[in-house]
Formats: sequence, structure tokens, C-alpha cells
Amino acid sequence: MSSTPNARAATALSGTGVWSGGPAVAVVGAYGHTGRFVVAELLRRGAAPLLVGRDRGKLDALRDLAPDASVRVASTEDAASLDRALDGAVAVVNCAGPFLTTTLPVADAALRAGIPYLDVAAEQGVSATLFDSYDERAREAGVVVAPSLAFYGGLGDLLATAALGDWPDADEITLAYALDSWHPTRGTRITGESNAGQHLVYSGGRLRPFGYSQEVFAWDFPEPFGTGDASEFATADQVTLPRHVRTPEVRAVMNLAPLRDIRAGDTPEPVAADEGGRSAQTFVVEAIVRRGRESRRAVAGGRDIYAVTAPLVVEALERVLGRTAAPGVLAAGEAFDAADFLRALTPAHLTRLDLPSAALVR
Repeated sequence: MSSTPNARAATALSGTGVWSGGPAVAVVGAYGHTGRFVVAELLRRGAAPLLVGRDRGKLDALRDLAPDASVRVASTEDAASLDRALDGAVAVVNCAGPFLTTTLPVADAALRAGIPYLDVAAEQGVSATLFDSYDERAREAGVVVAPSLAFYGGLGDLLATAALGDWPDADEITLAYALDSWHPTRGTRITGESNAGQHLVYSGGRLRPFGYSQEVFAWDFPEPFGTGDASEFATADQVTLPRHVRTPEVRAVMNLAPLRDIRAGDTPEPVAADEGGRSAQTFVVEAIVRRGRESRRAVAGGRDIYAVTAPLVVEALERVLGRTAAPGVLAAGEAFDAADFLRALTPAHLTRLDLPSAALVR
């Protein structure tokens, strides 16, 4: 492997664009539900995914999706196997949960290889660890480390950043999530079990334990959901946003239907409803940024929270390889022009995007 940080990324960019020559992108956990969406999105953009995971049989089964892709067996408990798996890659996207056990080993391997690390983790604690403990190492290695580039952790962060526009700070940021249903994957179930009792909220200028309140209140969600019952929710955006936005409060709320689904043990896994593998699930996310008596809002809507994660993380990767982000551990809204990023996902992936005019001023 090259000892020069970002040497392989530089080679990949030597053509006419970041995907020129089909750069190799390692996808750890490629055979997982979200991992398959990420592999498909990389192929669509012209990359050559390296399929990485611990189960050779499941990796070989991905041949229907990526018949020409290289398969590499690796375990997060074996650093040498991860180093071999990343050999020749220009970047790594970690889709393997629970991220509490995979994030740090894969991020360490990316730093050793001198390539960008991105993940789709919704787990707050391990993303906070990356921000707290890996920033200096990432800067020294000259690479970008970007956690939680997913529906939870990425989309809300981008919306809130776009809504801020030219405001230097905010008194409060509220993220309102409305889903018509939430059929969790097996990975989501395992993640929920591994994170039980460890959720966080950002209040009073710091991360605090989530209160797990069952209080229900009315909330006016954007159409087509409208006014309905809601409850407090813990999301990775409450870790990412305070890293680059001066605010003492980041609040998250969600309507009750998806919360009931995720809490019920017999809710089935998502079922594909189109040829791209997306389920019929619909969502709307609204970011409300308040400063004094004034507030600004940004709204995005679409289908399938797992499927939309793939264009979020791959769009971020394209921008990282295009040198639009400085080295270090970065949140989505910190690393990229948030409004421009969101527009790039519209309308193919975000079927609705409402940004305030202030989002044009940055």
C-alpha cells in the first residue's frame, strides 16, 4: 500500500472526474440492507466497489448486483485483514453495524491506509468518539473522516445548516421527523439492542443522557402528515450539529406511528416496492432554526430512509474525492455546501425540498 496519504485518491482524480477510471471504493458490510443500496449507488456513478465483509458466502451472493466487483473477507477484530481489504481502495464506506463494534477498527484501518472514511452510523456514542478523539489524527493523515452520513445524522444536519443561511448561530434547532411507518431491518434491531439505554440529547450546551420520556404532544408536521401526536426522539444529528453550529439546544421529535413500529417486536422488515429495492415508506424531515423571535425552516421528503442513505453517503464521497472538504473529522453540514448538496439529491432521491431564501447566502 502507498505510504502517502490520499495517494490512491489522487490517482483516481487524475482523469476528467472523480469517477473517471472506476475508482475502487471499499464497502464494509456490503451485503447488509443499506450496504446493498450503497453498492448499487456506487455502480450507478461509475465506481468499482470492493465488497468487504466477514461472510464469504454472503459476499459471493452479491454477484447478482455487482458481478465484476472484487470480494474481500475481513473482520473488524483482525486489523491485518482490514488492511488487506482496503488495499487499492481510494476510500472506505462503513455500512456494517452495530457501529459500536465496527466504527473504530475500520476508521483506524482507513487512517493507516491514508484514505477517507465515511459511515452511515446512527449510533450517537461512537460518532461522538470520532469527533472527540480522531480529529487530530485525521488532520495529520490528511484525510476526511465523516461519520453518520445517513438519514439519521446527515439529512437533518444538512437541512439545519441550509436553514441557518447567513446566521452565525442559533438559539435552538429542532428536527421534526414524520414517517408513515418504520419497518426495521435486522441490523436496526441489533443496533437498537446494543444501544439500549445509551441514547443522548444535546441540551444546555452539552450532550446529556436521553430521558426516554413517553410524553406525547401535538406537533404540526409538514404536509402530507399535518398535525399529529409526537414524542421526543434521539438522533445522530444531535451529535453532529453542535460540532459546527453554535447553539445550546438541538431537539428532535418524531410522530408516533414509526415509534410504535420500531418498539413492536413483530414489525416485519422492509419489503421492496420498486425495481430499485426501495420500500413504500415515505418520510418528511423539517429543520426549524430559531434565533430570537425569528425562525427559518427547511424541509425534505422522499421514500425509504434506508435507500436514501445511499445517495447521501455517496454524494458526500464524491465531494470528498473532489477535494471540497478539508481533512479532519467532519459533519455533513460542516464539510459541504448544505443547500447545494441537498439540491444535488433532488428530485431523484428527495422528491421534496423546501429551502429558505437565506439558504442561498452562505
